[in-house]
Amino acid sequence: MANRGMLGLFQDSSSAVAAADALKSSGVSDFQVLSDAPYPEGAFGEPPSHHRLYVFPFIGAALGLSVALLLTAGTQLAYPLVTGGKPILAIPAMFVICYEGTMLGAVLFTILGVIFESRLPRFGVGLYDPRITEGYLALEVAVPEEQVEQIEEIFRGANAIDIKVEGRVAAG
Repeated sequence: MANRGMLGLFQDSSSAVAAADALKSSGVSDFQVLSDAPYPEGAFGEPPSHHRLYVFPFIGAALGLSVALLLTAGTQLAYPLVTGGKPILAIPAMFVICYEGTMLGAVLFTILGVIFESRLPRFGVGLYDPRITEGYLALEVAVPEEQVEQIEEIFRGANAIDIKVEGRVAAG
């Protein structure tokens, strides 16, 4: 059973909140609010978004430190050069390389994490209405085929200006 994307366009936030409440009471809890203005997370009753961005810098830092240790210690052990009776592994000099490798790994993995958690690149545009950039609000939801009519009625009951369904456009 395939899900169909639906987009309800609303002129004001009170209509969008009414539609969001009606969606939640009908059992649809996974919807997204599209707006040109920043609203606080959860202002429309949408579920909070979960991310794992904090994990990426830790993994990058651990890998960067490991590579830096391998590079510095491996080079000094592969080409041992005893100078004036000093130890082969020069620990104070290794600190600088290990610090830089740790920071480089953390920064690179943070950039990769931001790209990954933003779900980029996104090749399909999906449902969108250019009026969202003019101040309108939209609720986007993916529902099973048999629930499309019910969600259309919910959007109409909340004074939706326009309702778009994947594959067709219905006037509201």
